[in-house]
Amino acid sequence: MSIIAEHATLLLAMACLFGFFMAWGVGANDVANAMGTSVGSKALTVKQAIIIAIIFEFAGAFLAGGEVTATIRKGIIDPSLLADTPELLVYGMLASLLAAGIWLLVATHFGWPVSTTHSIVGAIVGFAAVGISMEAVAWGKVGTIAASWVVSPLLAGTIGFFTFMSVQRLVLDTKNPFESAQRYVPMYIFIVAFLISMVTMVKGLKHITAFKALNLNFFHDAMISVGIATLVTLIGISMLRKIKMVPSENKDFHFTSVEKLFGVLMMFTACAMAFAHGSNDVANAVGPLAAVASIVSSGGEIGAKSAMPMWVLLLGGGGIVAGLVMYGHKVIATIGTNITELTPSRGFAATLAAAATVVLASGTGLPISTTHTLVGAVLGVGIARGIGALNLRVIGTIFMSWIVTLPAGAGLAILFFFLFKGIFS
Repeated sequence: MSIIAEHATLLLAMACLFGFFMAWGVGANDVANAMGTSVGSKALTVKQAIIIAIIFEFAGAFLAGGEVTATIRKGIIDPSLLADTPELLVYGMLASLLAAGIWLLVATHFGWPVSTTHSIVGAIVGFAAVGISMEAVAWGKVGTIAASWVVSPLLAGTIGFFTFMSVQRLVLDTKNPFESAQRYVPMYIFIVAFLISMVTMVKGLKHITAFKALNLNFFHDAMISVGIATLVTLIGISMLRKIKMVPSENKDFHFTSVEKLFGVLMMFTACAMAFAHGSNDVANAVGPLAAVASIVSSGGEIGAKSAMPMWVLLLGGGGIVAGLVMYGHKVIATIGTNITELTPSRGFAATLAAAATVVLASGTGLPISTTHTLVGAVLGVGIARGIGALNLRVIGTIFMSWIVTLPAGAGLAILFFFLFKGIFS
């Protein structure tokens, strides 16, 4: 414990720096989850998407990022094994933040949409298995995380496929697509608003103490979401009525006027997904930072849970915004344009499928990655148009980056863990 007391200020400063760097990586890479489909379908420009994301990602991270979070991410380490050597946990969390941050920087540079959750989990598993002991890692939990590589894209892809098929059948393939869109888009707005509201209720707001005190169950969340969806649908209908059929706009692309109606949908999904994403994924960066802050401030005592100071959430929210503004366009381009060509109707189908998968996973306890879910959904929509609509080279690269994420995070974390141990011991 004397090491922690002796270097308390330096260790805390390093945790803040590495935590901000990791949050920067979350903003630069993961923000494509919320914005990629909206930009790719041209419902929003990159500038508009970044402004929306700054507001809603930060609001989600700060307001619903979690007042209390598990110190040991995802329950993958047994903290009791480190009661006598808390400095090892501090080195490990510092190493994990730095390793995951570097991996996200590399992945973002190449435009690979990788899971930030898997990056930090891989890093923690790496230092725990090699730096502490193999028994310190809950390998069953790691196995379920690996299984989500298959589960989330498959589920989201299937839902995306059938959603876009329904759009084709009900709207695009009809005699008068514009009239059909006016008839059916409000129904889709209701479904999207309901699902996004459910994502926010069951994933985004679950950490807020005041919200938890209401003791709402899944049924209550669903009823509140129905009310919100009804309100959003009424707003959407009023916006749709302002859009008129302009024949001259359809000369180059037959469905230009129809896609404008779906563009209204994409504005709602972009705002709501950014909020849900910010609230859910900020914990990847601030969870380990909160753990280090707790151990340092208590003089070396390891608690199973630690209070989440507001300054930690502010740091995480600020890091996400900085990463998004500086480097977010790389992964947005991969999700939005490089996998398959997206229009507002296709982007909507992908977002709806991703949101539905997240809600389904939250209700059943399936461990999923929002990145893998959205990529799977975009793939499903692309497949609905035929295999030729997909860029198979980009897809192959994305799958490889998913597989490499866990070992890359683990390898870097092991390296930094022993480096910090050597410096401070």
